[in-house]
Amino acid sequence: MIFRAVRDGRPYPEHHLTLKQWAEIPPRPLRLDQLITTKRELALDKLLAEDSTFYGDLFPHVVQWNGGLYLEDGLHRALRAALQQRNQIHARVLVLSGHTE
Repeated sequence: MIFRAVRDGRPYPEHHLTLKQWAEIPPRPLRLDQLITTKRELALDKLLAEDSTFYGDLFPHVVQWNGGLYLEDGLHRALRAALQQRNQIHARVLVLSGHTE
């Protein structure tokens, strides 16, 4: 399996981070098999597009919450890494604490 789990939706509370605030978080390496996706579907054309990050962040966005690492943005980049036989990606990780399910 590529990811730890596949979900449809975010189980964590809304964090209201802007793209500028995400950009202030330094990226760190994460193994793909530690990530839980928040989207069940993807667009094949985005996966195969060479310029898929042209208008967005180069690094996926991950939310760490209640012991899980949730891939909020960057599913296409993570899958592209897996197709290239890589088992990790660099991502920006927002740590949410003080919340319970």
